[in-house]
Amino acid sequence: MQETTPVANPFALMMNPEAVLQALARSDRLERLQRRICRPLDKPVIAKAEPDAEEFDKSVDAQAGSESDH
Repeated sequence: MQETTPVANPFALMMNPEAVLQALARSDRLERLQRRICRPLDKPVIAKAEPDAEEFDKSVDAQAGSESDH
């Protein structure tokens, strides 16, 4: 088995991806990492406007509409 030295230029690793995958497979440090599966929430929580806020918005819109008639 051939030992490789770490490459100072990370872009040079793209030239030999198989060597990178092999190094990952035999890495003891990566093997000791704690693993957990994180999934995004199924449904994002969207805040609903309070009814009072909706009524206020409608009244402001109505006032703006009546003022533009003048």
